[in-house]
Amino acid sequence: MNKMMNKYINKKKKKLSDAARKARTMKYCYFFLLPYAVLFITFNILPIINSIYYGFTDFNILEKAEFIGARNYINLFLQDEVFQTSVKNTFLIAVITGPVGYIIAFIFAWLINELPKWIRTLVVFFFYAPSISGTAYLVFQTLFRDDAQGWLNAWLIKTGIVSNPVAFLTNPENVMKVLIPVILWTSLGTGFLSFVAGLKGIDQAQYEAGYIDGIQNRWQELWFITLPNMKPMLLFGAVMQITTAFNVCDIPMQLAGYPSVDYCARTVVTHLFDYGYTRFEMGYASAIATVLFLTMIICNKVIQSLLNRVGH
Repeated sequence: MNKMMNKYINKKKKKLSDAARKARTMKYCYFFLLPYAVLFITFNILPIINSIYYGFTDFNILEKAEFIGARNYINLFLQDEVFQTSVKNTFLIAVITGPVGYIIAFIFAWLINELPKWIRTLVVFFFYAPSISGTAYLVFQTLFRDDAQGWLNAWLIKTGIVSNPVAFLTNPENVMKVLIPVILWTSLGTGFLSFVAGLKGIDQAQYEAGYIDGIQNRWQELWFITLPNMKPMLLFGAVMQITTAFNVCDIPMQLAGYPSVDYCARTVVTHLFDYGYTRFEMGYASAIATVLFLTMIICNKVIQSLLNRVGH
């Protein structure tokens, strides 16, 4: 165990020394990065640090922040039942829409890559459209409306399948069944577009060399050539899919209401929105944001480690 630890420490020391040496030889180049570094620290790093700090305080904007230790986190995990419901809903959405959306986006990108250019352009446009259409998901308000004026209820009643309208958006048993497909539909575009770009950037000579070296079918071609060449795009798509899945807020609020019946459509970000912008309990909201931030980092690290195994 000690031998492995020493090996790990020596490896890290070597990386740090190499990085320091490169920094000394390229020190003037960092002046060109200075404007970006200032903006990045100001609008990304400092807000994160502030959020972590305020998570340990009682802060309501109007009064000075009072340090209360870990009380917000204790209340969050042990006493806040609505937060526990929001965590369950968020992970349910993330587990379904994250991997499923990721796989669907890649499969579609892989399949259309062989199509003629003009057909591929049309397919990419229609597939990507939900991601750039803003509030296009609001059409589902009319589709799943709870009265007889809703398109789906009107069709169900007309065909005799049901006699009374189905409460799609106000019955806790139905809400998540409606929201998850809508969220999945709106989350496919960004990852899909990155996969299309990654597939088009692969040198075709690699496929020819691969078949000479013994690749026998398209699955081996996918595993040993396509996926390893697309690792940056795969990682970008995974990060975007995770970010989208954990940041779900607008769709549940617009379709299921705010708050939803029995908090059945409550997500972590909706809970954060409630405490931050409705109750103005910024200390508690910062604790929620910190938990969400750390969860997303852990998930991204896990996905990155899995993607590093591709092609091996």
